[in-house]
Amino acid sequence: MTDVTDGVLHTLFRSDQGGHEQVVLCQDRATGLKAVIAIHSTALGPALGGTRFYPYASEEAAVADALNLARGMSYKNAMAGLDHGGGKAVIIGDPERIKTEELLLAYGRFVASLGGRYVTACDVGTYVADMDVVARACPWTTGRSPENGGAGDSSVLTAYGVFQGMRASAQHLWGDPTLRGRKVGVAGVGKVGHYLVGHLLEDGADVVITDVRPDAVRRVTDEHPEVTVAADTDALIRTEGLDIYAPCALGGALNDRSVPVLTATVVCGAANNQLAHPGVEKDLADRGILYAPDYVVNAGGVIQVAEELHGFDFDRCKAKASKIFDTTLAIFARAKDDGIPPAAAADRIAEQRMAEARTPALPGEASQL
Repeated sequence: MTDVTDGVLHTLFRSDQGGHEQVVLCQDRATGLKAVIAIHSTALGPALGGTRFYPYASEEAAVADALNLARGMSYKNAMAGLDHGGGKAVIIGDPERIKTEELLLAYGRFVASLGGRYVTACDVGTYVADMDVVARACPWTTGRSPENGGAGDSSVLTAYGVFQGMRASAQHLWGDPTLRGRKVGVAGVGKVGHYLVGHLLEDGADVVITDVRPDAVRRVTDEHPEVTVAADTDALIRTEGLDIYAPCALGGALNDRSVPVLTATVVCGAANNQLAHPGVEKDLADRGILYAPDYVVNAGGVIQVAEELHGFDFDRCKAKASKIFDTTLAIFARAKDDGIPPAAAADRIAEQRMAEARTPALPGEASQL
């Protein structure tokens, strides 16, 4: 446990990736709950981010993931124009084995103890039905079912937002905001990926998919028999003639092994934390690959759950998610003007918004993005 603690303290207080306001370690032995709640920033408002339920290899890996994801949510919420900071929670364990109503209620009590500093929602391993349970113990819960006052599945607008990011990428690179005739590879066709496939096919794209779960692949091929299936992600990213690669599973998809062999000229997907480490964004740029920053294009879901706090209207949410197209184009333009990769341009814009929230502008001052 000493190593875990040392690792957390180093990240929080001495790492460039630190700066988190608060980290809460939660345990309820009666239910088997072990969770980490990380609040990166509340500069723009209460931290908002989902709950990931995953069988981490170690507690240290769980804490590291929570810290990375929380930081990403600060940037995502800032770029989405939301009045929310960034936070994330992870529950350690296999949800297929240990998830129970009692465990979720215990988790909800821990979130409630923060008094609204952190607002939770769904993520990998948690679903609308889970948030309905958590909400019984915690009023700061979004992503609930319509029957329980919520907006339902946020994957719908997450996929829609990624599709808008792809359209913007096509506009920037090829001069036309359509995927018609383009070959798009989707790695991960679960909660978000299978909706994304539908948008792509409707727009006329040729789609190649892969997923580690055969049932997820089968669901897509049963509904869309025209899609092509790759054996695995390694085969997918090497597909000849691939125009766009959409990582839609877990993070770290863009790394020292995948980037050199990637055949696509655009990367735009739903997964969080796609860049395995600093410097990968430059490797992509050096290869002439246009990267649409993940936390920008996958913000449709957080736009939806944030709206739930103020009275949900799907059409209003979809209109906000449509603006991801314009935001993505603005990032590409900023990257070109500043001579930096798009990921760095997005960071600059998000950091400026957070900094301005901490230091209110004087009368007559205007933001210069």
